[in-house]
Amino acid sequence: MERNQCRPYIDGMPPSRITSPDDSALTVLCNRLAEIAIELDRSGGWPAEQLQLLGQYGVYEWFLGPEWGGQGWREEHVVRGYMDLSGACLTTTFILTQRTGACRRVAGCENDVLKQRLLPGLASGEMFATVGISHLTTSRRHLAKPVLTAEETDDGFRLDGMSPWVTGGAAADALVLAATVTERDAATDRQILIAVPRKAHGLTVADPLALLAVSASATGPVRLNGVEVPRDWLIAGPMPNVMSSGVGAGTGGYETSALAVGLSQAAIRFMETEASRRVDLERPTAALRTEHDQLRTDLLDVARGVSACSKESIRQRANSLVLRSTQAALAAAKGSGYVVGHPAGRWCREALFFLVWSCPQPVAAGNLCELAGIED
Repeated sequence: MERNQCRPYIDGMPPSRITSPDDSALTVLCNRLAEIAIELDRSGGWPAEQLQLLGQYGVYEWFLGPEWGGQGWREEHVVRGYMDLSGACLTTTFILTQRTGACRRVAGCENDVLKQRLLPGLASGEMFATVGISHLTTSRRHLAKPVLTAEETDDGFRLDGMSPWVTGGAAADALVLAATVTERDAATDRQILIAVPRKAHGLTVADPLALLAVSASATGPVRLNGVEVPRDWLIAGPMPNVMSSGVGAGTGGYETSALAVGLSQAAIRFMETEASRRVDLERPTAALRTEHDQLRTDLLDVARGVSACSKESIRQRANSLVLRSTQAALAAAKGSGYVVGHPAGRWCREALFFLVWSCPQPVAAGNLCELAGIED
């Protein structure tokens, strides 16, 4: 897998760094990502060019503070950036969220050695990191034997098992993993969050899974066989419920909703273009636009901390809107939208992603009731 590099510049000239969500350079970047999104979906190859563009436009700086070479965008601006980027290329933006999750976990820890080791390169785009933590928050946490275990040693931890859902593992310099500590007669399970160098002996990145959409994200299992990790790579723990410790939690509760709202925006814009030529599309397009704009406002209020809306209700509304708006775009596109290569068909497949990725059970239940025509 080709590694992400910030130089040389793709178009020969250095682009403008994006310093706010109102920056015209963000529009330029999104237009470029949208242009090459169709070929990315068709090839399924790792989006090295797209990730390089993010680095050149300064996107990786948004999520880290100035002390690490970042810009430290506030959450509302981060969400706006996610929405714009996901409307251009969901796959690239999804990878970005996984990279950002790793950055935030490291930045939020108390391990200054690890911060110095990773954060400057992550802010500049010279390094790539990803996360493998979902197994502690999904059904796999109920297994009799944890899928990934950590045995404490004199120098650190020995990891054994697997992390089933890791995005871009083969391209990573470091992987932020969650593991359950093996202890005899322990009354409560304790876990750790730890960064692991990709080149650590015993770490194997398996072939990525073939997904309905975002396959170019190279998401799949990472296996660890007696991987020795020094203690100075530890992020948090050992402690019970390490995922609830708040270390680098960041936007995790609503960033996926931001991606869904962004994808909805792309579909609705397509419908608006079609509606300018077809009277029959005016009413449904206007209704979807009104719903989108209200959801976008509510999501930004949540990011600002001034809304009583729960993150779960936002996510359920976002899931519903992205499914309906993308299918409406496909219907508006007619037969041409069903041909591989048309964005409406890709958007429909991508919308299914939100039904399964980091989807809390109450949200999934609400979406199932809606799909079944059952009122809550």
